[in-house]
Amino acid sequence: MEDILESLAREYAEIQNRLSDPAVTADRREYQKLAKRYRELEDILSKQQEYLEAQEGIEEANTLLEEADEELQQLAREEIERLKAKAEAAKNALDLLLYPPDPHEEKSAIVEIRAGTGGEEAALFAQDLFRMYTRFAEKRAWKTEMLSMNETGLGGLKEVIFAVKGQGAFGLLSYESGIHRVQRVPVTESSGRLHTSAATVAVLPEAEEVDVELSPSDLKIDTYRAAGAGGQHVQKNETAVRITHLPTGVVVQCQDERSQLQNKDRALRVLRSRLLELKREEQASQQSAARRSQVKTGDRSEKIRTYNFPQRRVTDHRINFSVFNLEEFLGGEIDEMLEALRHADRSHSASEG
Repeated sequence: MEDILESLAREYAEIQNRLSDPAVTADRREYQKLAKRYRELEDILSKQQEYLEAQEGIEEANTLLEEADEELQQLAREEIERLKAKAEAAKNALDLLLYPPDPHEEKSAIVEIRAGTGGEEAALFAQDLFRMYTRFAEKRAWKTEMLSMNETGLGGLKEVIFAVKGQGAFGLLSYESGIHRVQRVPVTESSGRLHTSAATVAVLPEAEEVDVELSPSDLKIDTYRAAGAGGQHVQKNETAVRITHLPTGVVVQCQDERSQLQNKDRALRVLRSRLLELKREEQASQQSAARRSQVKTGDRSEKIRTYNFPQRRVTDHRINFSVFNLEEFLGGEIDEMLEALRHADRSHSASEG
């Protein structure tokens, strides 16, 4: 962090000089741009100075602890506690200024869950995860909206896509992207043998039309008859819609609604969100190693969590954090895990910076 702050201090001094340059003051747009950056740097360096002064005060107070006067020692201890709190507050504020949150964190989310390895048991686990997230959303008074669902004959889910509408839904649920693994005796297993299966979760920021511009010439739209569980056709008319974004090759399909227009609208919502996520990933890859190595990597090929039924344990492998309330966890009580992930993510960002 020290190297970054030194670099910002040099930039601050350079901008300060440029702001007094007649050529810059004559260019209104350039002047406003530099003035805005100057204020940003001023806030950062001010918090740095506040932190350094608090640290210096702590060092001075520590020398008083060596005094013989007990009353003076007590005053020194109280001053140290006050300055530690001040230093911590300044450090936290400085971290936020240096590593601002994702601008999409306050958006609603699009959640995609797909059964992975494990056959029917993986589909049943995908159903468990879907129920977990919808119950978590209910507890937070967030609304959920089904966008697409592909069920199996036993009530599992091959794939489900749904929206979670609420401020900050993406910022919190984005830690769920990755491979979730379950270890349990499946209902389909007669011998009682422990089985391991998996499901993949992807969480995307729900994009507005202004976030992603879609050109009709970039879209290939196909229609087909909707199919039910097992693949049988359940609609005589071609109401299902498949949209291919030609520049990126991203394919989205939706068949749940009886209206082709409604299916098209839902497919476009999911497509915009996937394209916005691609843009975010591209920006993240261009940022520093600190940002790429955060807890919230967005790498959906990474095994992030194991749900162990025999031990009632849920373990997140990114931060080596476990809880032993598996039933409640699958009932939507995932706040403790998400807060631990968010704390680890922010701490990691600051330390790597």
